[in-house]
Amino acid sequence: MATFKHISSKNADYGAAEQYLTFEHDEFTMKPTLDGNGRLVLRDDYRISSLNCGEEDFAIACMRSNLKYGKNQKREDVKSHHYIISFDPRDAQDNGLTVDRAQRLGEQFCKEHFPGHQALVCTHPDGHNHSGNIHVHIVINSLRIAEVPLLPYMERPADTREGCKHRCTDAAMEYFKAEVMEMCHRENLYQIDLLHGSKNRVTEREYWAKRKGQAALDKENASQAATGEPLKQTKFETDKEKLRQTIRKALAAAATFDDFSSLLLREGVTVKESRGRLSYLTPDRTKPITARKLGDDFDRAAVLETLTINAQNAARAAETPLPQQEYPRSIKDRLQRGKAAINAPKNDGVQRMVDREAKRAEGKGIGYDRWAAVHNLKQMAATMSVYEESGFSSPEELEATLAAASARLHETTGKLKAVESTLREKKDLQKQLLAYIKTKPARDGLRAQKTEKARRAYREQHESEFIISESAARYFKAQGITKLPASKTLQMEIEQLTKEKNALYNEYREKKENVRELQTVKSNLDKILRREPERGKGRENER
Repeated sequence: MATFKHISSKNADYGAAEQYLTFEHDEFTMKPTLDGNGRLVLRDDYRISSLNCGEEDFAIACMRSNLKYGKNQKREDVKSHHYIISFDPRDAQDNGLTVDRAQRLGEQFCKEHFPGHQALVCTHPDGHNHSGNIHVHIVINSLRIAEVPLLPYMERPADTREGCKHRCTDAAMEYFKAEVMEMCHRENLYQIDLLHGSKNRVTEREYWAKRKGQAALDKENASQAATGEPLKQTKFETDKEKLRQTIRKALAAAATFDDFSSLLLREGVTVKESRGRLSYLTPDRTKPITARKLGDDFDRAAVLETLTINAQNAARAAETPLPQQEYPRSIKDRLQRGKAAINAPKNDGVQRMVDREAKRAEGKGIGYDRWAAVHNLKQMAATMSVYEESGFSSPEELEATLAAASARLHETTGKLKAVESTLREKKDLQKQLLAYIKTKPARDGLRAQKTEKARRAYREQHESEFIISESAARYFKAQGITKLPASKTLQMEIEQLTKEKNALYNEYREKKENVRELQTVKSNLDKILRREPERGKGRENER
């Protein structure tokens, strides 16, 4: 299963990349491994070659090109791009993949997709944790030293010009992954679908956090075993993995989205939806974790699909008739019960009646009109049943109840907006406060300078820090803040406001659903009262 990964680097030492590829490094600290004499240890087996460097070393060629075009001179500039193609460990035995063959494939891939760039191509026979997968490293200078043709992943004219820099966009990564899949198909190598994500998406940071956490846990368990103490835990789990397990457990037990949210809330996890995407907020965080960082199993489409299946299974299991309730429940009780799945209409609730005349005018056929007639009869009976069960004595009483419910919804909306506005201001203040704190060493260094010339030179040297500091100071002045709050106090305020916002949002959803159902009952009742005289007139004519 060949995989493709990209890493951008701002390290101006191009020689460090070649040193990493040719010498042994500790997989946790990424520091070079030294022998007993303090010398670097060469890797046992590797293949390496350079492209577009002439007779010069890769590092020297890159630095010479950067000086020629005046690029990659700033600290924040991306100096190089590191791409890794990792092949399946089974390819060596089943498909005859060797280090030399992988090196040739890497060189060909680099020439086709990164033309005009100085590059290093290096192949290693083994991966992390001795997994046995042959993998190819492609390191390119971000600067392009020659004019190149327009490739499919390039979006701007500058992407082909000499003296411009390489851009690794989302479109480019999609294109590279497709090309890796095509290469594996052409070479009869194992391959997985790289274009449609993964059910559990583990980032580079999470992968290393798990590896380091497991190593620390193994070390702790070894010391406990030596003293005869019982082991409490043998497998280390990251916070994201624990969150995945919590979400899967809630999904397995829920049939509607509200049930799903409630089960997560019992575990202290708040699920939020924004622009059609889900995110999950745990108690120890103020910033939610998006579903994209957890995996495809946790995004909105997958969650709704699972809930729909659960609801269908529950409906099949409940096909046997249940005993009728002794007392009809009121509309208040109905609205406070669990709602149906948000992606399917309610089967036990009141739905709006169809205006058949308007639909016929729109050109709807006789089949639709017959369905609408049956639908209206069902909703008419359901509306009158709810109207009587809820204890309404007149349409005016229903309208008064609806007006009161709308007023309560409007009040909750106002509270929610006020809390959101305050939370937004607190987060802006926190952002400026953190930026101002980070620039403290630069401000202290400026005060330590003795002469005006030294202060001027020091300020020019740390210009970016002073720009950030002055911007934050202007923000404090504009907000009328004379004394900066403590970071911990501000963080606690943000956490408290976040909890209030989540509680108000849940209350807002309940009241909105209440208003919606009351509006449906009122709309249907208006249609019933308006059409009853017409039906009576028709019956008189029939007589």
